[in-house]
Amino acid sequence: MKPMDQQDNFVYLTFALILLLLGTALAQQFFDDSAQRLMQSTTVITLIVAVWGVESKNFILRKTFIFPLAILLVSMTSNWLGNAGFDQFYLLLLLSFFISTAYKTAKQVLFTGKIDGNKILGAICLYLLLGLIWAILFTLLQLEFSDSFHIPHSENQWFMLFPDFVYFSFVCMTTLGLGDITPNLPVARFLVYLEAIVGQFYLAILVASLIGSRMSALTEQK
Repeated sequence: MKPMDQQDNFVYLTFALILLLLGTALAQQFFDDSAQRLMQSTTVITLIVAVWGVESKNFILRKTFIFPLAILLVSMTSNWLGNAGFDQFYLLLLLSFFISTAYKTAKQVLFTGKIDGNKILGAICLYLLLGLIWAILFTLLQLEFSDSFHIPHSENQWFMLFPDFVYFSFVCMTTLGLGDITPNLPVARFLVYLEAIVGQFYLAILVASLIGSRMSALTEQK
């Protein structure tokens, strides 16, 4: 299978991110706690697919590919040693990769010429990536300060916290404010309202980008 070109390179990334979110929800609802560990492997596969799809050349040699390999190594080491210290390192690697992917996606999607189906998918990917970035930040904060958030259960393992914070992250970004998970500490509250601001500004910037691109296309046709 060859890498995708610049005309359809967000198809796999969209599928991979949705698969990650769906897999996390299904694992939480239908399996016991130990099954959440399997989501590490799913996450790694998702990231490898993302790296394959976002750019079109030099797949093996691209620097970004080091992140999924490092995540896979840390995940396997963490499972083998059972060392909680690796969990934070693993999440930091995930955070770095998602930020890198979100940056490259934004460069290709926002204010970059003609709007097509690929760029619309890219805009959706960027929105999902922003939600996942904040979910990891919330998880890291809860691991470091166990009273950062009021959550429905008392588990303090990252693979148990992450699904709840994925849900909470998108609730914050869309400003739904359901109230079943609430921030307790000042830093947690800061991250929550910062995500709400970023989420609203993203939608405004996205609409401006779509309108600007459409106006440019109409101007060129005249």
